Amino acid sequence: MPPQFSSQPIVAFMTISVLLYNPRTHLPTRICNKHIPATLNSEHHPMQHPDYEARRNRVLRKFREAGIDSLLVSGVANVRYLTGFTGDSSWLFLAPDHHVILSDTRYETQLQTECPGLDVEIRDAARTVLDLAVARISAHGAKRAGFEAEHSTFATWQALSKHLASTSAALIPTSGIVERFREVKDRSELSQIREAIQIAERGIGVVRSSLRAAQTESDIRFLLESAMRDFGGQGTAFEPIVGVGPTAALPHAHAGHRKLNEHPVLLVDWGAVSSHGYRSDLTRVFISEKPTKHIEKVYKTVLAAQQAAIAAIRPGARCADVDRIARGLIADAGFGPFFGHGLGHGFGLEIHESLRMSPLSQQVFEPGMVVTVEPGIYLPGKFGVRIEDDVLVTPSGCEVLTSVPREFEQSFVGVLA
Repeated sequence: MPPQFSSQPIVAFMTISVLLYNPRTHLPTRICNKHIPATLNSEHHPMQHPDYEARRNRVLRKFREAGIDSLLVSGVANVRYLTGFTGDSSWLFLAPDHHVILSDTRYETQLQTECPGLDVEIRDAARTVLDLAVARISAHGAKRAGFEAEHSTFATWQALSKHLASTSAALIPTSGIVERFREVKDRSELSQIREAIQIAERGIGVVRSSLRAAQTESDIRFLLESAMRDFGGQGTAFEPIVGVGPTAALPHAHAGHRKLNEHPVLLVDWGAVSSHGYRSDLTRVFISEKPTKHIEKVYKTVLAAQQAAIAAIRPGARCADVDRIARGLIADAGFGPFFGHGLGHGFGLEIHESLRMSPLSQQVFEPGMVVTVEPGIYLPGKFGVRIEDDVLVTPSGCEVLTSVPREFEQSFVGVLA
């Protein structure tokens, strides 16, 4: 007979050695064993199914404002957000009475599973997605066919224009229609982001407890990637940034061969992908030996700037104003020239989404937005410090979703020989 499946959650455990670090002596004090769930059980993270049709209808209500009567959605994440389809090379044709995915034979069965009830048009190798799009626009009688300018190449626009030249349809570039809706997360999305954060935090726990003096940046990166997959991650949200000393001064460094014992500062910027494709994004700096006063000053300056910015996040606050708070504190401490990037960004299905905190931002926070807050100070040739947390805007303020310790005294780590 087939095996019986228990209704109880099944959680595998792995045992790891945790090296506790004494910040006064800067030496490891003891080693203990902790049991950590090796995988995330779906019962702990129930997926609340998105209402894709409602999402599409919200986009339709923007047509009059955008001056269009139909829309070709070609951005991969936008198609997924509106349909649940996880493949690529497919477009969504959206009109008041037509919601049709334009795809190819590779995805025919997958579309039946992922998008039941949604009309699908499948092409074979003799036709392109452009052919399907032109035919659909013509058959629909569209007069002002919108397309996603940020997700369409000039060559695509030329080809569409050429094929539609003999019709009455005009091509209208649009910008950010779907992305604007994606800025505010619904309950299903927040559940997935929380799952991605938990996976990432469990992954860094394995790394922190397993650090060895001879480990290279790449060694740490590969261990982190493996640990997140062990805990149920579908992958990494992006290539983890792991930097020791001077490498940490490169905001988007690639992990290399510098060893942990070459400098007290270890910066790790990482994130996981949840079971349904949502991402997390965190950064911490770990101190592996007695730090200098300069390292302490830089760390505490970054942390103070981050905490002041988080305290200012609430509905109605301007993103540029929150950025200015953190930037001002770093400048007042004498490090202004060494913080050049924006304070944070939205994320979800993609690691960088349209919500941005920077001096140029015109955006205002709304409940349901999720954003990173990640000030940094980067001293070329020496070291860098960035502290990053994921923050949800709530009706009354904000909630910090990430929980990895961030205080200076909590950044000390023990290192195995």
